[in-house]
Amino acid sequence: MKQLRVVFMGTPEFAVATLDAIRQAGHEVVCVVTTPDKPAGRGQQMHCSDVKNYAVANQLPVLQPEKLKEESFVEALRGYAADVFVVVAFRMLPQSVYTIPPLGTFNVHASLLPQYRGAAPIQRAIMNGETETGVTTFLLDEHTDTGALLLQKSVEITHDDNAGTLHDKLMSLGAEVAVETLALLATGNVTPMAQPEVATLKPAPKIFKEDMHICWDETAEHIYNHVRGLSPYPTAFSYIGRLNPDGTEPTPCVLKLFDIRITDRKSTEIPGKIMLIASKEMLISTQNYDISVKILQIQGKSKMKIEDFMAGFRFINYTDYLY
Repeated sequence: MKQLRVVFMGTPEFAVATLDAIRQAGHEVVCVVTTPDKPAGRGQQMHCSDVKNYAVANQLPVLQPEKLKEESFVEALRGYAADVFVVVAFRMLPQSVYTIPPLGTFNVHASLLPQYRGAAPIQRAIMNGETETGVTTFLLDEHTDTGALLLQKSVEITHDDNAGTLHDKLMSLGAEVAVETLALLATGNVTPMAQPEVATLKPAPKIFKEDMHICWDETAEHIYNHVRGLSPYPTAFSYIGRLNPDGTEPTPCVLKLFDIRITDRKSTEIPGKIMLIASKEMLISTQNYDISVKILQIQGKSKMKIEDFMAGFRFINYTDYLY
């Protein structure tokens, strides 16, 4: 198989697996493009992306443009004379960039396009209760995730999957599909196909704080999917009220939920009501069935299992409901 000259563009851990797989397959990664370093953490130390860490460790040239339309950046890319650009979890590229390589620029996207176009396909698929997703490689065009399809592979979403486990499945599958796509491009054995028209598109926009807030008026299944779709990050949350000694309105306190289970107990209390079972189990009422909390984190404390939480938490100081 012909070995290709590749410019790789990406940022997070998800992208590193594909970058490594491309190199292991024998292709020449002539340059890596990633986001600029930025301050992070309490000490505001400069932090670089996972992709940059990998590139530096493997002595690969790195470009970190502030603006992707900068002429100096575009000219630098041209100078690498790459056959193809591969993009994984990066920024939207201008036409002046994605049209440079003769074999085009393809993106590795964590969904079965055209469904779940956008920044959060993994979380949104689970939150919507999907039982299948996958990875798509497609050629970039001027719109977000709308380009011609190259290759797709599917994967099951089990009822026990959360965003973390599905991320890892798709990270591995994405690397595999990217290498197969390069092989097809190298031999000319691929015909890009327009994305099919579907009656209802399910978008995957970025997750904001309001998307993470749990609505207890929903069904237990909806809440279960909501929680696992955001676990372990960015994490679904609710509020519990901290009671004030002076009798004023309780102070809202964030309670993050990482793992819950649906019980077979029909809910008889108002949604959000907290019930304690023999001081070992914490149940929350929903629209239909109670849910059992397994792993949580209250504001100011560490993430912990429910038995550890209940051993030290004084419920008498808080409201007996979540909201």
